[in-house]
Amino acid sequence: MMIIVIAATKRSSENRIMNARTINKIEFVYRAAQFGFLLALGVLTLTALFTTAAPVKTNEGSNPNAVAAETASLKPPDNGQIPVAFLISDGAVVIDFCGPWEVFQDVMIPGRQDMPFRLYTVAETKKPIRTSGGMQIVPDYTIQNAPLPKVIVIPAQSRPSPAVLEWISKSSKTTDVTMSVCTGAFVLAKTGLLNGKSATTYHGAFGRFAMQFPDIQLKRGARFVENENLATAGGLSSGIDLALRVVERYFGREVARKTAYDMEYQGQGWMNPDSNQTYATAPVSTPEHPLCTVCGMDVDPATAPKSVFKGATYYFCSEDDKKTFDAAPEKFISAAKKL
Repeated sequence: MMIIVIAATKRSSENRIMNARTINKIEFVYRAAQFGFLLALGVLTLTALFTTAAPVKTNEGSNPNAVAAETASLKPPDNGQIPVAFLISDGAVVIDFCGPWEVFQDVMIPGRQDMPFRLYTVAETKKPIRTSGGMQIVPDYTIQNAPLPKVIVIPAQSRPSPAVLEWISKSSKTTDVTMSVCTGAFVLAKTGLLNGKSATTYHGAFGRFAMQFPDIQLKRGARFVENENLATAGGLSSGIDLALRVVERYFGREVARKTAYDMEYQGQGWMNPDSNQTYATAPVSTPEHPLCTVCGMDVDPATAPKSVFKGATYYFCSEDDKKTFDAAPEKFISAAKKL
């Protein structure tokens, strides 16, 4: 069977800018009407309303509209775009970087004729990257010649080289936000920047993360976690919410809300960092219903790889997870008890 997917072709940044210049006044008045503002207020008034909107600060988890109170609003540049670097390598998970990319490229600010974010990919070399599912991407820049970013997005990907980790550490000295998505948190953690801080990652990687990075407080049940200019998102679609949160911090809640509306994205996690409560409690493995000791997935005890340690039997969903456990079983069990 052949499956053909026909997707809307994205306009280039240049076409979007040209289009914005052509229909600027009509488009922004139309958008203003959708927000319920009076047309007579004009484009300049709309600009002030949108750009001065501040995130509503409440206690975390207190209501569905809660936002992280510990992070301050970000000031966009007076002129020019906000450079956003997407760090990719072989195995990068598509939704982890394409989700945030879509968010940033869809932001429209009334009164502006250009896109507020400048997006580009960065890799260790210019060699084409083979991402999850087989998508191939030719990086825009290497870590040697990439423009200095104000936002870095780190998706789940293969193991980073020392040079890549050095680039993240050095670049993060001047970023507004360095954010990881899914198991991209492992990459960010390996820089040492998260030591002594809290973070989250993909729920199936909680055990491995806790074992490898005991100096980082793993936060279960978090859609995203923010620490000054560092931020970590949970798995996969969580990156969309963290990107919307970044938009909110730069341009206010109404701009972020309108961006989500234009994307037809109905998730509310960007307004509530503790909205991943489904994953707040570790699943319990029982003899009748055994789970993989490393990732928590269901396993068939009749066929699953297993290890015996101190008289107890541990099951795994893959040989790789078994190797992870066998390398340091005492350390892994100790870390798992803290989750």
